[in-house]
Amino acid sequence: MAGFVPPGTTLLGNEATSEAAKKIDEVHKKADYLNLPCPIPYEELHREALMSLKPEYFEGMRFDFTKGLNQKFSLSHSVMMGPMEIPSQSSEAIKIPTAHYEFGANFIDHKTMLIGRVLTDGRVNARVKCDLTDDLALKANAQLTNEPHMSHVILNFDYKGKDYRSQLQLGNGALFGASYIQSVTPHMSLGAEVFWAGQHRKSGVGYAGRYETDKMVAAGQVASTGLMALSYVQKVSEKVSLATDFMYNYLSKDVTASVGYDYALRQARLRGKIDSNGCTSAFLEERLNMGLNFVLSAELDHKKKDYKFGFGLTVG
Repeated sequence: MAGFVPPGTTLLGNEATSEAAKKIDEVHKKADYLNLPCPIPYEELHREALMSLKPEYFEGMRFDFTKGLNQKFSLSHSVMMGPMEIPSQSSEAIKIPTAHYEFGANFIDHKTMLIGRVLTDGRVNARVKCDLTDDLALKANAQLTNEPHMSHVILNFDYKGKDYRSQLQLGNGALFGASYIQSVTPHMSLGAEVFWAGQHRKSGVGYAGRYETDKMVAAGQVASTGLMALSYVQKVSEKVSLATDFMYNYLSKDVTASVGYDYALRQARLRGKIDSNGCTSAFLEERLNMGLNFVLSAELDHKKKDYKFGFGLTVG
């Protein structure tokens, strides 16, 4: 019967089998579970969504100036003038005009970062990041105020493994926390966290997952405190990204969802969103010249009749 087989049929079948085998080998090579990538830190699970949906909105006028003294040390000056909201029982926001000046000093090299800020209202902020070894890093955040029981200090010890990350957190008020995140596939990572706040007698445990490819990022997080957070970012192109998030507290029954965009132009970056409460926001950063940026911020909350507009300049 072999003589009745059309010429080339066996060759085509072998080629098809060979192509299928190559695809299977490529899949196995891509899914090398012994060489999984290191995941991002647990606290940065929603990093892309936060960058797109929650930039640093502000109201009023802001001016930031940074002067570099050498390659590692620089000084910064910031002036902020705008209203400040005060608590009110009415639905409309009550604002009073305020202004403050902030002086900062920065030291940054390949292993150490020291950032300090002093404000005219008496607050002192400090941030420290130091690479103790190639895999172990120390991060510290502190804020000192004149108000009693409002100052706080938090220390984080971050360990970066081959395909996992872990963190130990210590803070004043008997705050203890720990988190761990592990890559389980080339694109997926799973993690968990525990914490204890002795001052408030509260404890909690949380779980999270993140799936990431070249075109999208999806992350989910749930905690015993009642928080459930979901986020999704779709990279439409190199310049355009679409993002959405969903926040739900199953204890207080509060729900918030938002959808937004992130558009990077040649000399500008435009971000905006609208949430389920009817609040619309937009944030524009435009580079006017080398070392000179112009910033526009806007938030429209028709439900609360609260409208915020801000503009600023960043030099340096």
